[in-house]
Amino acid sequence: MAIDDDPPSTDPLEASTQVTASVARRIAPGREHDFVSWTDAGIALARTFPGFLGGGWLRNSRIDNEYYVVYRFADEQTMDDWVSSPVRKAWLSRGEGVAVDYATHRLSGIEGWFEPQQHLTQAVRVHGAPPPRWKQAITIWLGFFPLSVLINVLVIGHLDALPVVVTTLIATLINTPLMVYLVLPWLTARLKRWLH
Repeated sequence: MAIDDDPPSTDPLEASTQVTASVARRIAPGREHDFVSWTDAGIALARTFPGFLGGGWLRNSRIDNEYYVVYRFADEQTMDDWVSSPVRKAWLSRGEGVAVDYATHRLSGIEGWFEPQQHLTQAVRVHGAPPPRWKQAITIWLGFFPLSVLINVLVIGHLDALPVVVTTLIATLINTPLMVYLVLPWLTARLKRWLH
């Protein structure tokens, strides 16, 4: 196992934008040393890209020729810049015959809670079981209720003449991004012990 990683951000807003990707690869017989050298070179190249937060590789403990390559970027855009770069494409071409990709996964924010565990590779599997649904529901409610009251008092209360469909649309357009980008990251950081 070789992992070179910066410590995760303690800022819930910053942590919610970080993206982790894992690529599951099967190694050609007798090419393990070549794979490790090639993968380490790829991670060294990724390190030169803005937003790179760390990466490494893990060997499957049950299947000898199966490895997971894990890397993390500050956000989707910086990861996409790496994934679509000519540098990465040239590096991938040098690995032909060494390994074959068979699964790629990306996770960011709290998506891992809702992703069925069997759909994830070991490299990005959420550590431990996801919180029970009732804890997820309480966490979402704890953010949604006060935010909804606030939006109703400050915005919707001044739109009496509009149809209910329009006021609901306005409320959800305000509420949803605030929940996803501000309220839930803030809440989950504070409820971390209870959720796990």
